Amino acid sequence: MGRIKTKLIKRIGSKLFKLHGDEFSNDYKKNKLKVAELAEIRSKKLKNIIAGYTTRLARSNK
Repeated sequence: MGRIKTKLIKRIGSKLFKLHGDEFSNDYKKNKLKVAELAEIRSKKLKNIIAGYTTRLARSNK
């Protein structure tokens, strides 16, 4: 079993993926930079978790 994502992570990640889905890829490191560019999130940990969630969304949609 994996880690459970909170509603905040899912809401922000889904919104970013819905608006900028074509800019995300299967590569976590690229998505981490893209999340930092698109969203104004100060917490490094929160950015990393959201980047991981968007990577998962990108893998399941392609």
